[in-house]
Amino acid sequence: MKNGFFGKWKKKNRREEDDFSEAALQKEEDSRQNEETSDQNDLQKNEESSSFADVAPDFEDKNMDLDIDENEEKAKQSDERTAPSYDKEGADEVSVEQPADSETNPEAAAEPPESKGFFARLKEGLNKTRSAIVDRVDTVLASFQTVDEELFEELEEALIMADIGVDTSLYIIGELRKRAKEQGVKEAGELKGILKAIISEILSDQESRIDTSKKPTVIMVIGVNGVGKTTSIGKMAARYKSEGKKVILAAADTFRAAAIDQLQIWAERAGVDIVKHQEGSDPSAVVFDAIAAAKSRGADIVICDTAGRLHNKKNLMEELKKTARVIERETGSADNEVLLVLDGSTGQNALIQAREFASVAKITGVILTKLDGTAKGGVIIALSKEQNIGVKFIGIGEGIDDLREFHPKKFAEALFPEDNEMSH
Repeated sequence: MKNGFFGKWKKKNRREEDDFSEAALQKEEDSRQNEETSDQNDLQKNEESSSFADVAPDFEDKNMDLDIDENEEKAKQSDERTAPSYDKEGADEVSVEQPADSETNPEAAAEPPESKGFFARLKEGLNKTRSAIVDRVDTVLASFQTVDEELFEELEEALIMADIGVDTSLYIIGELRKRAKEQGVKEAGELKGILKAIISEILSDQESRIDTSKKPTVIMVIGVNGVGKTTSIGKMAARYKSEGKKVILAAADTFRAAAIDQLQIWAERAGVDIVKHQEGSDPSAVVFDAIAAAKSRGADIVICDTAGRLHNKKNLMEELKKTARVIERETGSADNEVLLVLDGSTGQNALIQAREFASVAKITGVILTKLDGTAKGGVIIALSKEQNIGVKFIGIGEGIDDLREFHPKKFAEALFPEDNEMSH
C-alpha cells in the first residue's frame, strides 16, 4: 500500500511541476488586472506630469548630485507632500514622495502591530490549516490503540495529504518512529506530543528574525505576481514605522502596470517615504537612488519592491541578479535580506516557486501570505526542512497589523493546541 501511494503521489508532483508553467501563472496574473487598473485610476487624478530621460543613472558615477539634504529641508519648510524632484543629465528623474501627515491623513498613522494577542490571533488565522493537519492526525490516532508499523504508515499519508510534502513527511515519521521506540511509547495517543516537538524543531532550525541593526538595512522583496508582495511590503513598512524606524520604499517593480501606484498607496497609508521612477525605467536605478536617499536622510530601512513576472523568464531572473549586485555594492555588504513572498494557499506550488527562485537568488527568508484562508499552511514546514529557508513573516489576515513576525514555537503550539485550549 505504502509504495503504491508514494509512487502515485510523486508522479502527481512531477506533473504539477511541469504544469507550473508560464501559462499557468499568467492566468493567475491576468485575473488581477482589474484590481490593478482600479488602483491605478485612484491615483491618476493626483499624479504630476513629469518628463524622464531613457537612460538610467550611471551607478559608477559617484558624482551624481542627488541633493537630498537640500530637498529634505525644503520639504520640511513646505506643506507640500512631494519633495522637489532632482535630475541629472542623461538620467531618469527621481521622485521622492514624503508621507502624509498623520493629522491630515488618519490612515497614515500605522496601527500598533500587536493590537490583538499574538497567540490568539495566530490560532484564529490557522484554523483551516490546523483542521487539515490535526484532524487527520487525530483521526488516525483514534483508530489505533497501540503503536505499530501500520499506524506510522497511516500517519505518513495523513501528513502528505496535509501539504507537508512527501520528503518532509517521511523525515517526520522517521523521527517519530525512532523517538517512540527510545521513549518506550505504547499508546497511540502519546505520539501527538512527540509529533508537535519534531515539527517545532524543524521550524526552529532556520533563522526567523531580520537583523535591522545595520543602517540602512536593505530588504529586497521578490516573488511572482498575485502572491501579496506589494501588500506585504506596505505592512512591513507600517510595522517598522510603528517601532520608530525611518523607512523608505523603493518602487523597483517598473514593468507591471499600476505597480508604482499600488506601492504609493501603501507608502501613504504607512506614512513612509517612497522613491520612484518612470514606469519602464531601470529597476536597479530606482534601488540605487533609494539607498542614496536613505544614506542622506538617515533612514533605517529600505524595502525594495521588484518585478513579479513569471519566475521562469530568464530576463526577470537576470534583473534580480543585477539589482542584488547594486545593493551589495552600495551597502558594502553581501549580507542583505532577500525575502521571497509565497502564497500559502498554493500549497506545494509555493515549494516549487521557492526552488526556482533559490536557483538564482540568495533567499534569506520567506513571507508566507494568506494563511488565514487556506488549509495548505503545512507547506511552511516543508519550506523549512527541504529548502532550508526560514520564514520571517506570516500573513494571517487582511488588516495592516496582520503581517506578523514568525515565531516557530508559537506556530507549533497554535497548530497543535492542548485539548483544553481547543475547548475554549
